[in-house]
Formats: sequence, C-alpha cells, structure tokens
Amino acid sequence: MDDPERSLSNYRLSKSEDDLNASKLLLKNKLYSQSINRSYYSIFHSVRALLAFDRFDSKKHSGIISYFNEHYIKAGLIEKEYSVIMMSAERIRNESDYDDLFTASKEQADLQVRNAEKFLNRIKEFLRTE
Repeated sequence: MDDPERSLSNYRLSKSEDDLNASKLLLKNKLYSQSINRSYYSIFHSVRALLAFDRFDSKKHSGIISYFNEHYIKAGLIEKEYSVIMMSAERIRNESDYDDLFTASKEQADLQVRNAEKFLNRIKEFLRTE
C-alpha cells in the first residue's frame, strides 16, 4: 500500500498533468488567457506534489512559492531557473486574470505552456531520484 504522502503527491501530479493538457487545448483554441491560467496551475500543483513529502501546504499561493524557494531553490536541490519560471507564471497569470486591460498573446501563452511542461518534467525527475 502507498504511504499517504506518495498518494497525495501522485494525485497532485495528476492534477498538474490535467492542467497542462487543458492549457495546450486552450492554446490550440486561441483562448490565451485561459491557457495561461491553466499553465500556472500546472506549475502550482506540481510544486504541491513535491511539498506533499514535506507535509507542507498553505492556503495562500505565496506560502507555497515561498516554501519552495526556501527549501528547494535556496537549498540547491532544484535549479534557480525553476523559481524564475514559477514567479513569472504567477505574475502573468495574475495580470491575465485580474487586469481589465490585459490582452494575452499567443506567444505569451505558448511560452507558459512550454515552461509548465518543463517545470512538471523537472519535478517528476526530482521525485524519481529522491
């Protein structure tokens, strides 16, 4: 039987994969703001999959990001570029979701999809090797 942390991590990875797939479909259908949103959530859920093993969670996105940066990026367990990807994804997702005059472009959405896929693959690799 799986331990609870592994089961939770696998569930969160599945959510991350679903969000990534939704993001790709939304991009294909020219729904760029929605694609950006799902790309961010793919990243967010992949980080939460990692943090399941630490038994850490937060009701605030800032808490998840802060913990990830402190315990994985600053600790040198995951490369700094992944912090940059996550922070950039959060910023553009907030702009896309909440700024009335923000218009997402195909290029922005495409970059977020590629970054989310790269991020998810890095988290999966980390979890396989740890």
